[in-house]
Amino acid sequence: MLNTEKILEFDKIKNKLSEFAYTEKARLEIKNLAPYLSELEVRKKLRETTEARIMIEKCGNPPATALQGIESMIEIAGKGGCLTPEQLEIVASTLTSVRRLKDYLNRCKMYEIGLAYYEENLESLDDIYEELSAKIRGGRVDDYASKTLKSLREAIDKTDAKMHEKADAAIRANKSYVSDNFSTMRNGHICIPVKKEYKFKVSGSVLDKSSTGSTLFIEPASVGKLYDELQELRIDEENEEIKILYTLTGMLSDKEEIIRRNNQTVEKLDFIFAKAKLSLEYGGIKPEINTGRYIRLKNARHPLMDRKINVPLDFEIGGRLADEQEVRGVIITGPNTGGKTVAIKTVALNCMMAQCGLHTACEEADICMNNAILCDIGDGQNLSENLSTFSAHIRNVMDILKQAGRESLVIMDELGSGTDPAEGMGIAVAILEELRKSGALFLVTTHYPEVKDYAGKTPGIINARMTFDKESLRPLYQMVIGEAGESCAFYIAEKLGMPKYMLENAARAAYGKDVLRSGEEQKLEKAPQPKIQRKKNVRKQTDALKFQVGDSVMVMPDRKIGIVCQTANEKGVLRIQMRDKKIWMNHKRVKLHVPADQLYPEDYDFSIIFDSVEKRKAEHDMSRKYTEQTIMMEE
Repeated sequence: MLNTEKILEFDKIKNKLSEFAYTEKARLEIKNLAPYLSELEVRKKLRETTEARIMIEKCGNPPATALQGIESMIEIAGKGGCLTPEQLEIVASTLTSVRRLKDYLNRCKMYEIGLAYYEENLESLDDIYEELSAKIRGGRVDDYASKTLKSLREAIDKTDAKMHEKADAAIRANKSYVSDNFSTMRNGHICIPVKKEYKFKVSGSVLDKSSTGSTLFIEPASVGKLYDELQELRIDEENEEIKILYTLTGMLSDKEEIIRRNNQTVEKLDFIFAKAKLSLEYGGIKPEINTGRYIRLKNARHPLMDRKINVPLDFEIGGRLADEQEVRGVIITGPNTGGKTVAIKTVALNCMMAQCGLHTACEEADICMNNAILCDIGDGQNLSENLSTFSAHIRNVMDILKQAGRESLVIMDELGSGTDPAEGMGIAVAILEELRKSGALFLVTTHYPEVKDYAGKTPGIINARMTFDKESLRPLYQMVIGEAGESCAFYIAEKLGMPKYMLENAARAAYGKDVLRSGEEQKLEKAPQPKIQRKKNVRKQTDALKFQVGDSVMVMPDRKIGIVCQTANEKGVLRIQMRDKKIWMNHKRVKLHVPADQLYPEDYDFSIIFDSVEKRKAEHDMSRKYTEQTIMMEE
C-alpha cells in the first residue's frame, strides 16, 4: 500500500489538528481520520466543521474539557466501587466544564446554528455537582460533609492537643532526667527524650533511642492512654469518610448513563471544534462536493505553507471544456523549481482534506468524491529492499495502475524519470495510456517533450504549464491549462553563467543542431583552486644511524677523539662528548674509532661519563625523597 498520507503531508495536517483537541477520544479519532466514501457523511462532516467555525467566530472558543480518566472512574462507580476524594474532585471539575459548555451552546442558539442544539444532549447534573463541591475540598472530605465527621475531627483535635499538654507536663516534671526541653514524634507517638541512666525514673513505654544510645524516647503513660483514645477516634473518622465517599460515588453510579452520554457529546464536539480551529488557522472554506467527476479550485493554497509566500493556484479537471472535450488528465510541464510538485500536492491534499470533512485552503472549491487518492511523488528509493529510484518508482506506478478506476484520483510526479530518457519517455506514454483507459482523473508532471505531444493529440488529456519569470529565475507558481511548458534549462544555464560554446554543445547533444559560434571562442573562467599540501619525504640518514651512544669516534679534520652521547637526529647530526665540552657534529665528519660494545659492559650507565656529579646526586635524591633542587640540562 502506498503511504498516501505521508506523501501528501496529510499526516502533518492531522498532527496540527490534534493540537486543537483536548480529549483522548477526539485525538484517537483524528489519528484514524481517513476520507469518507459516503457523500452524505462527507456533507455532514463539512457542515459540522462550518457551523463550529461560525460559532467560534461569533461566540469565541468553547470551554475546554479534558475528561481525563473520567471513563474509568464511572466504570468503578458502576461496579459498586468507591472513588477517592481526588477522583471525585475531577468528576466535579468535569461537571463544571459540561455546565459551561451547555451555557456556551445555549448562547449560540440565537444564530440558528444546528450544532448548537447538541446542548440538549448535555445534562449538567447540578444537584450532584453541589454535593461534590460541598463535601469534597482540597483533595479530602470536608469537615462539614456531615455532623458526625465534624464532631469526630473536633474530638481528634482536642485529644491531640491534650497529648501535647501531657507530654510538656512530663518534661517539666522530669526536668533533670530529660536531654531536651521539647517532645518529639516517634512512629506516630509523642515521646520525651530521657537520658539513658534515668530510664526507670519516667513512667511510660520506650519506643526508640538515639543513634548513640545515650537518649531514650519514652511515651509517658498519661500520653499513651490518650493515644489509644485518639486511634479509636481516627478509626471512627475513617469509617465516616468512607461512608460519605460511598454515598457520593453511589450518586454518580445512579447517573452513569447520563454521564457517559455527556462524555460522548463532549468528545464529539471536541473533534468538531478542533476541525473548526484548524480551518481558522489556515483560512479555510467549506468546499462543494460533487459526484460528477470534476475538480475546480480557485486560489488554492498548500495549507502547510506560509500564506505570505504561497502563491494561490487555479486548477480545473474533469467535465467538458468549451470544445466539448471531456478532460480527465492534465500533463504539467515546465522548468525545475517551477512549482510543479507543490501544485499537484496542493490539488491532492485539498481533495483529501475535503473528503475527510475538513475545510480546504482555497477561495472556492468544488471537489468530486474519490474512492482512492493514489500518489507517486518523490524518488521513492527503498534502500531496505535494495531498490533503485526507477525500480521503486515503477513498483509504485504498478500498484497505482492496479487500483486506479473511474472514481479514483491519481497524482504522479516526474513520470518516467530515473532511467534512459528514450525508454523513460516510452514508459511514461504507456502509463498515461493505461490511466486514460482506467477512466481515472489524473494529474502528472513530466519533462519529456514527446509526452507533451502525446497530450496534445490524445482525447481526454490536456497540457498545462507552470509560469516562470525568466528575468529573476523565480517560479511564479501559476498554472496555465491548455499550454505546454518548456524546461528553460538552456535559458537558466545561460543566465547563471554557462558559456555559449557549452550551450551549443548541449543543443547539439539534445536536438542534433549545430549552431555556429560567432566572435572569439569563450573559455570557462576557472576559479582559484586550493593546493594540496603533500608530505615531504625526508631522506633517511642510514649512515648516521650506525653510530650508537658510547661509541668512540674521531672528529675530522682535527682527528680528535670523543664519545657519542646522543644519536643522530633527522638531519644526521650527532652529539659528541669531547674532553672539555659537548659538541654537535654532522655524521659525515665523524669516523668510528672503537664501538661501544668493545669499550663498556652491557647495560652500562653512561650518565657516569656524560652527567655532572651535581646532576647525578640530585637525580639520586629525587628517586628516594622530595627535593626542591632543579636539575638543569647540560648544554
